[in-house]
Amino acid sequence: MDRPVTTLFMLMSVDGKISTGASDDLDVDKDFPRIAGVSEGLHQYYEIEQTTDLWTLNSGRVQAKIGVNTKEIPGRKPVSFVMIDNSHLQENGIRYFCALAKEFVLITSNERHPAFQIEEDNFHIIYQKELSLEDALVKLKAEYGCERITIQTGGTLNGLFLREKLFDYVDIVVAPVLIGGRDTSTLIDGRSLLSQSELSGLGVLKLQECVVLENSYLRLRYEVIR
Repeated sequence: MDRPVTTLFMLMSVDGKISTGASDDLDVDKDFPRIAGVSEGLHQYYEIEQTTDLWTLNSGRVQAKIGVNTKEIPGRKPVSFVMIDNSHLQENGIRYFCALAKEFVLITSNERHPAFQIEEDNFHIIYQKELSLEDALVKLKAEYGCERITIQTGGTLNGLFLREKLFDYVDIVVAPVLIGGRDTSTLIDGRSLLSQSELSGLGVLKLQECVVLENSYLRLRYEVIR
């Protein structure tokens, strides 16, 4: 394979929501710890997250939601981060990940992104006039040695990975809560299929493991077979 092996790793509600609402002020990382019946088992998700790949891919919007643009600069970790962003990351957010990551790669289509003003030994930019996830993944493997990567983006980007057949595995932690809301982001958003001729765009899964965790949480692990 000329691209890294990919795993979609996410926390979602029983009804497939990955946020607590449609506003950027609402977020599972901030809100689940406050909800009785959900907060008690939440630590398991973060513990599992610590065992995922040493490369992880996120979106700038998700990181901006959790406040990375105003966080204090952290110490370095042995994890490399890839970020897809055109407008959400500010200078502090970029410097945050330069300090945190072993390698930090930004994928952007914005030639005026503030990232172009920053120079760090571990900071790299993949500029694409139009976003191509497959090309970006190929480049991550060929130029930066990325063999396996965990995907933790929002529903719209997850939808692009799905339609372009770029998921190899899916690893989901299910929280014991129903959220609802037509406009609340789900595990996979983006363009809906319009005809039977597009059914090849579905992701067909083979269950590898179903683990009943504590406090009514579940972990579901799948291989994408088609």
